Amino acid sequence: MDSHLKNSPLLSYVLSRLPSISSSKPHYDPLVDIEQPPPTDASSSATLPPIVDEMPNLSHPKVLAAMTHAILDVAQTRSVLQTLGPRPDHESVDMARSKLAEIESGVSKSLGELVLSPRPAEVHQAEWRANLAEKEQQIRQEAEKEKSMYKSILQLDEMHEAYGKLVKQAEDRLVKIYEKAGEAEENLEQIEDINPEVVGILEEAQGKGLERVDLCGRKLRFLPEAFGKISGLLSLNLSGNQLEVIPDSLAGLQKLEELNVSSNLLQSLPDSIGLLPNLKILDVSGNKLNALPDSICQCRSLIELDVSFNSLLYLPTNLGNELGNLQRLSVYLNKLRSLPTSICKMRSLRFLDAHFNELRGLPDEIGRLTNLEVLNVRCNFADMTELPESLGELVNLKELDISNNQINALPDSFGLLDKLTKLNLDQNPLVVPPKEIVNQGVDAVKIFMANRWADKLAEEERKIMMEVNEVQETGWLTRSASFLKSYASIVGGTVSGYIGPAAPRDPFLDEER
Repeated sequence: MDSHLKNSPLLSYVLSRLPSISSSKPHYDPLVDIEQPPPTDASSSATLPPIVDEMPNLSHPKVLAAMTHAILDVAQTRSVLQTLGPRPDHESVDMARSKLAEIESGVSKSLGELVLSPRPAEVHQAEWRANLAEKEQQIRQEAEKEKSMYKSILQLDEMHEAYGKLVKQAEDRLVKIYEKAGEAEENLEQIEDINPEVVGILEEAQGKGLERVDLCGRKLRFLPEAFGKISGLLSLNLSGNQLEVIPDSLAGLQKLEELNVSSNLLQSLPDSIGLLPNLKILDVSGNKLNALPDSICQCRSLIELDVSFNSLLYLPTNLGNELGNLQRLSVYLNKLRSLPTSICKMRSLRFLDAHFNELRGLPDEIGRLTNLEVLNVRCNFADMTELPESLGELVNLKELDISNNQINALPDSFGLLDKLTKLNLDQNPLVVPPKEIVNQGVDAVKIFMANRWADKLAEEERKIMMEVNEVQETGWLTRSASFLKSYASIVGGTVSGYIGPAAPRDPFLDEER
């Protein structure tokens, strides 16, 4: 009886079906030992085990074959352990550890006494060393012989422990295999009841090349793998369906330029998305995505990317390093707390919408996006409290919406935004510029910030000039003092030369009178 299988009914069933069983017909017992199966009678063999009623796909030969192959390591380990014996109890294990520690302590004590033992005068030093080495070896051999039994107990316990983990992992593997089998069967059922329009498209694609397919709002729950074989396809619209997965076979659409899978039930995108070299427009908005695959950075032809209305926590780190052609990026209605710094390298970007996130700010080098025309970061609420100074370097910015945040002051460079014509600053605790200026419109704000910037530059210039003047004056005094000091040193040396070295004091002058 294997106690490890009590919580692994699926593994126990598959083990009982292994070919090594001697009985002609397999019999299921949750705690059966495959090396010693119970006797089989006609009535019991004719009855399927309860687990098969609960999991009917277990009777499928291919499913059982896949499961059998997945647990061969468990069967082999189990066979070895049954030969070695049951797992030692906890008390035996503790006793073995204690005995080993006691033996080690005894060895250390004996070796210590051996080293300190005096050498007899009549014994030569080399002979004495050889004698000590022999005694040391004898002590260790005896200790190892004594420890072997206790070590075997600990090793057996460790093997059973590892076997327990192996059983759990095997059970998990079998569950996944069964789930995949169930999904495959469900797909087969769906294929039998497949949307006639989809069938028609696939048939048409075989006869001639299709460039555009629009299956918007067809309530599709899956997409046949065969779609990846429509090699000439340029545009594929699958929006407004019930898709949970995009098949990897879409990587075969090497000419695809537009892919719209918005408003579905996608929780992830396949890594194969990065194998679409000509993809220019990708819309995955309105799904359940928590993250984007890093491979999306390989879609270097992308011009428009819409990942809005998902649950994204972050964007790929290298997004900006690779997507140098991107012109429109929509990431609104997610849970982003920051934008990757690499986004500042998207020199072609013209439109960036990141409203309704949890952004704490914008990258410091956002000003490098010199082609950016529209920037929307409204409704990040309490998270966004300031804007970077480089914002004023967005020389082509025409529209800016930073409403519903917690921004106290616009950056001093704001007045440099000459092309800005549309500005929304509502619902911010702004102090700079003051409210009366904001109410006068975008031009008044730009003029106020430009004047503030000019005043600040003038003040900085005044401070610099004062410091320069102070350095110049301080430098004149320092040079004068240095000259006088050098002159005095030269004069002193000259006088000393005329007078000569100091003569010794006459002792007569020190006598008391």
